[in-house]
Amino acid sequence: MSPDGRLPEPPMAGTPGFRLVAVEEGLAVFEGDPGEHLYNPMGTVHGGYTATFLDSALGTAILTALPAGRAHTTVQLGVNMVRPVFAATPTPRCEGRAVHVGRTTATAEARLVGAADGRLYAHGTATCAVFPVPEAA
Repeated sequence: MSPDGRLPEPPMAGTPGFRLVAVEEGLAVFEGDPGEHLYNPMGTVHGGYTATFLDSALGTAILTALPAGRAHTTVQLGVNMVRPVFAATPTPRCEGRAVHVGRTTATAEARLVGAADGRLYAHGTATCAVFPVPEAA
């Protein structure tokens, strides 16, 4: 559940080891716990972890700004990795902000930083398609 109790935690949230720690309209903040189980062959945390971290903050920021009855899906994800993440990296924090939320599209920006020192690890953008919530089958 989100910190304010409004958004249920999706099943995927537990897999990468990060959690939603703050949310308000147009803003979503996640923190994570990288570990060696996320390493790629180069001995750093896999870029997919970073991309997923950013995508989660970006999408959740947009979700918080959508009116009832509307949903979204990512159609474009841009990720810029500035420095590697390691198991010993101090708690990473990802802050996503909605930039534009319209009837059919939405955009957002996010930054992945060290929670304690603000050191930038990655930043990204997303464009999402906005659509009516599908009726239950």
